Amino acid sequence: MSKKALYLLGIAITIILGTFLYLKFCCNCSEKITTDDTPKTVSTPVQEPNFVPFVLNGPGIEYQTHDNLKFLKNSATLIIPVSDSVISGIQKLKTFLVSNPQQKVTITGYATSDETNSTTFENLGLARANEVKNYFVSEGLSEKQFNTKGEIIDKWKMSADTLLGPANYAFDTIDSTATAATTDEWTALKDKINADPLILHFNTNQSRETLTTLEKQKVADIVKYTEHVKEAVVLAVGHSDNVGNRDSNIVLGQKRAEFSKNYLSKKGIDATRIETQSKGPDEPIGDNNTSEGKASNRRTVITIK
Repeated sequence: MSKKALYLLGIAITIILGTFLYLKFCCNCSEKITTDDTPKTVSTPVQEPNFVPFVLNGPGIEYQTHDNLKFLKNSATLIIPVSDSVISGIQKLKTFLVSNPQQKVTITGYATSDETNSTTFENLGLARANEVKNYFVSEGLSEKQFNTKGEIIDKWKMSADTLLGPANYAFDTIDSTATAATTDEWTALKDKINADPLILHFNTNQSRETLTTLEKQKVADIVKYTEHVKEAVVLAVGHSDNVGNRDSNIVLGQKRAEFSKNYLSKKGIDATRIETQSKGPDEPIGDNNTSEGKASNRRTVITIK
């Protein structure tokens, strides 16, 4: 076979082999490739807000702010200063509680199970609840209108090493029947005080602080009444006998009323809630012609307005 024939045979074999290999390995390339040109929407994970709102939600009050009271991990000490928005809510709570003296609020404090309790309280949650209550009291709220509880939970929202608002506020339901009964109780006590008022007697130009057992009980009743009836005002009226001129006795009666006011203030009644007056010799209850009558006229009469 000539070289030319061999050359042509080689070309033919190469073509046949190439066609075979193409059909074997590349035939799938002829298939139509489809693509989905629809834009894909990438879902962005929802970021949980890094706050726990301060919420007061009860019958007659509704307040919420994203800021809150805060505590460091393992600590029962409130982080100071407290934000203005939280203080605003506390003042709204104060106004509400003053208008509703029978309302009670239960503060539940929380702590996580991995925190260390170094307080004297049963658990760190209870310690935090009492810390919140004490802060409320420092802002002018009545301690008697709060109860406290503590709970240990698995986790709580934090920012770094700070727990965000680990407390809840539950408003107790007021029993209107009990409220009416309580109102009747204080009305009855006021009537009792005014029907047989506390009368402090004085020697001539002198004051005294020694009280009888009955007088001490009357003071206790007045203190009890003013503690529970926040709008109550105590009235102390000073009197004198008719010895000397009237102007001097008016002054003396006022001094006796002021002495009585100071005495009651020491017993726990806010001095701003005690009014004083002087009648001097104008309203005697005894005969000024006798020593016994004059002694009975030197007095201060204390009632509830």
